[in-house]
Amino acid sequence: MTDKPQLKSLISRIENLEEEKRGIADDIKDLYGEAKAAGFNVPALKAVVRLRREDFDKRAEQERIIEEYMAAL
Repeated sequence: MTDKPQLKSLISRIENLEEEKRGIADDIKDLYGEAKAAGFNVPALKAVVRLRREDFDKRAEQERIIEEYMAAL
């Protein structure tokens, strides 16, 4: 048998977090719009954000491999 109050609480908390996530996603979209209006290259900004999120050692290894492949071409 399910614990209805606990289930309700979990569902409610998940819904609240999903709503916050949508709000944050909208805020990020607005910031990229601001950046574009200011003349920044949005795809480049997204790439920088993605790279900064990665582990430094993993990123360095991937860059090394890419350089090796480019040199081979």
